[in-house]
Amino acid sequence: MQDTDPANPASEAASLAAWLRLVGTAGVGLERGHALLDALGTPEHIFSASHAELCAHVPGAAARALLTPPAGAALEQIDATLAWLADPSHCLLRLHDAAYPALLRATAHAPLLLYVKGRRALLDGPALALVGSRNASAQGQANALAFARALSGAGLTIVSGMALGIDAAAHEGGLDGVGSTVAVIGTGIDRIYPKRNESLARRIAGHGCIVSEYPLGTAPAAGNFPKRNRIISGLCAGVLVVEAAAGSGSLITARQACDQGREVFAIPGSIHAALAKGCHKLIKEGAQLVECADDVLFALGRSPLVAARAAGRGGPAAAEPAP
Repeated sequence: MQDTDPANPASEAASLAAWLRLVGTAGVGLERGHALLDALGTPEHIFSASHAELCAHVPGAAARALLTPPAGAALEQIDATLAWLADPSHCLLRLHDAAYPALLRATAHAPLLLYVKGRRALLDGPALALVGSRNASAQGQANALAFARALSGAGLTIVSGMALGIDAAAHEGGLDGVGSTVAVIGTGIDRIYPKRNESLARRIAGHGCIVSEYPLGTAPAAGNFPKRNRIISGLCAGVLVVEAAAGSGSLITARQACDQGREVFAIPGSIHAALAKGCHKLIKEGAQLVECADDVLFALGRSPLVAARAAGRGGPAAAEPAP
């Protein structure tokens, strides 16, 4: 776990700056960052290592970059992030921090840093991801809202990606219950995307939690959204796919959930509906078919992932079936 003293502002700022420097170093990236931390322990130890020691884990160019002190835009980025952290509702979780979500840390490719805005404690409780199509049907959005409301009311935090359609409905339902909601976004945490969800984002920041692995100022980029899906599933005991076409990105989240050992649930639909094809595919592959929120709660009640974490919040209880 992180060995800096949070009560010592100078020590804490120096540690955060070192982590930001590591993540921002050209040529390092997530996998090499993990390898360096596994081998050398902390960013401070990485930056004090010799070129030869670093080259045992990264290419020469990356080793040289690690040994070059940050300047210009890189230094400005670190300073801007430390200034952002002055807001008490903001925090930056390092992989080694005790407060880093344990379920996520145990997954492959866990983010080295998590930017958090809002109620950080929501990352510690039992959670379920609700995902699905951006171009959802009215019935799909109604199902997402009803399931999320019931499951949040039963104590589960609803995690989704703040996209249009199913994600937005899931967050709305989550905000209606004690479990609240967590939005994992594919931009810098200081950006709101899509703009149509601006009001929703502000309510989540005020009453729930927003999470990103991307540096401040990161603009929307197509490749970032599939990458963040591993965080959505990694924070949760299971993933519920509400409505999805055969090629939906939410199927990526379901596959990652399987890889992470999570439960996967899917709501069936009409055999004639294109937006049901993805859910039917998942069910054929072994996802649990669910028709109401109680189906999910029953399954998760037997899950060791929820049982191990529910003590602090009482765990999920029975909920009214979703319409």
